[in-house]
Amino acid sequence: MHNNNNGYPSSARAWATVAILMVAYVLSFVDRQILNLLVEPIRRDLAINDTQMSLLMGLSFALFYTVCGIPLGRVADTRSRRGLIAVGILFWSAATAACGMAKMYWQFLLCRIGVGVGEAALSPAAYSLIADSFPAERRATAISVYSMGVYLGSGLAFLVGGLVIQFASAQGDVTLPVLGEVRPWQLIFLILGVAGVLFTLLMLAVKEPARRGAGAGVAVPLSEVGRYIRANRRTVLLHNFGFAGLAFAGYGSAAWVPTFYIRTYGWDAGQVGIVYGSIVAVFGCLGIVFGGRLADWMAKRGRSDANMRVGLYAALGALPMVVLFPLMDSVFWASVLMAPTVFCLSMPFGVAPAAIQEIMPNSMRGQASAIYLFVITLIGLGVGPTAVALVTDFVFADDAALRYSLLIVTTLAVLMSIVLLAKGLKPYRESVIRLEQWAANPA
Repeated sequence: MHNNNNGYPSSARAWATVAILMVAYVLSFVDRQILNLLVEPIRRDLAINDTQMSLLMGLSFALFYTVCGIPLGRVADTRSRRGLIAVGILFWSAATAACGMAKMYWQFLLCRIGVGVGEAALSPAAYSLIADSFPAERRATAISVYSMGVYLGSGLAFLVGGLVIQFASAQGDVTLPVLGEVRPWQLIFLILGVAGVLFTLLMLAVKEPARRGAGAGVAVPLSEVGRYIRANRRTVLLHNFGFAGLAFAGYGSAAWVPTFYIRTYGWDAGQVGIVYGSIVAVFGCLGIVFGGRLADWMAKRGRSDANMRVGLYAALGALPMVVLFPLMDSVFWASVLMAPTVFCLSMPFGVAPAAIQEIMPNSMRGQASAIYLFVITLIGLGVGPTAVALVTDFVFADDAALRYSLLIVTTLAVLMSIVLLAKGLKPYRESVIRLEQWAANPA
């Protein structure tokens, strides 16, 4: 079966591209999120506190991920997207392996910066590749399937990481050729780095689709990109910051939920990895694909703001969940409520980048996607984990109060998203019309 006869790649080829890119995204999130399960051994070995640990989890990665993302997004609009992604995978995999060789805090910090720089190459190019592989009415689903990598990667980081930690901890320190003696947590980073380098070969199977849509194949000056984004500034601001609030809640909770289980309920990292990893992998994937399918279904019925609207519905669904789960005295009920929490917080992150593709000319998609990633990553990953840690360290000054830090930070973030996404529906519809006008008469 083919997408249709309008020149898009066949369904088989298009979905193969999505599958390979999704696996790359999975690897990137395993590399990114495995750190959340290793808080206690890394804190112990590097002699650091929660706030310093949160900088490794978030800001050190996010700052350079976002800064490098915008110029790499422009590369994605003008050069080989497949080649850009392959180079990025090699770079972040080498940096991940280097994390496993760090002996001091500043060394680990530099390596995490390297992971962020390499991963910045992936998503702007991937969104552009997928948008050129599928017609508009199927893009939200396709991008949502790619974005499942967030939750498969995070889930695997916790699930497989928990099992590996149990096994590696039982073995104790390992002696490797050249490197000498390494801790169990260091061995995990070394293994992940090698896996990423080997995966790069699979990128050879990805074929570059023809660029399609308004402005396709045209190198647009930066000044024109700036003018177009300024013309759509209300949409861009409300979209980016609205979804950033949900990313703030998602990253902030994901960074500290494993430690929440350990501190509140006395679980070990292996138990947390299996339970929380399973919840994230299953309900995160279900949520993000459901969000994409819902948006495509709504779009076919004439909702030009379907992608934004799904984000609003997700925020409304998440609100009661983020209030309730941290307050549960029972680990069973905390875990039960964790499932709809993850489901709702995952729903928006296929439709959010899909929304960008629907309001931007082809020649600006990578750059607009990079700006979106800049905002949600800097706010979500860069600030979210640190905000939770700061409340724990300086408001409550008590490690056992982590549950209340999670409740306060995630609730405020979700409330912000509800307000901004609701205000963004009308401007988004206007931007869809503006793109049609620009295509008819480009500047």
